Amino acid sequence: MNASQTRIQTMPWRIAPIRASFLQQVREQGRDDLGQPVEHHIAQGGEPCRDVLRRARPGEALILASYGPFSQPGPYREYGPVFVLAEASDETPNLQTRPWVGDSPYLGASFVLRAHSAAETIVDGQVVPQEQAEALLQAMLARPDVAFVLARFAGYGCYACRLERAEGAPA
Repeated sequence: MNASQTRIQTMPWRIAPIRASFLQQVREQGRDDLGQPVEHHIAQGGEPCRDVLRRARPGEALILASYGPFSQPGPYREYGPVFVLAEASDETPNLQTRPWVGDSPYLGASFVLRAHSAAETIVDGQVVPQEQAEALLQAMLARPDVAFVLARFAGYGCYACRLERAEGAPA
């Protein structure tokens, strides 16, 4: 195995799952992070499902709700629309996958990576094509002023996932 194969197999980062409390709230109470009623939809196919980190299959029941991936108040705190499966699923999202690879990648051909500090302010942000994503993500997470990186869809700017250093990875 050569050095590049080893680097690809050992990811110094992971995907943080969407908050379980949010999923419970939208499914059981029908309210999103802003206290608004959720919308129920039937998937046309291709909608990005944040809870399982894959594209929806035609006919799946979905919830569209406003989600805020931040925990602290401030000017960078954002809320935005996300799709999740309407019913809890046994399907476990792969938090160790690269969401920009595959036949129908979750993130698509290009997307936004925004690096945030521990105070949840934006430190850096770039639109990145999938072939440059790994290098940019690793460079962002190598910075000591970066606590996490949010991936957002380029077209609509919707939240896609939170990327963090893997446990034990250097800051």
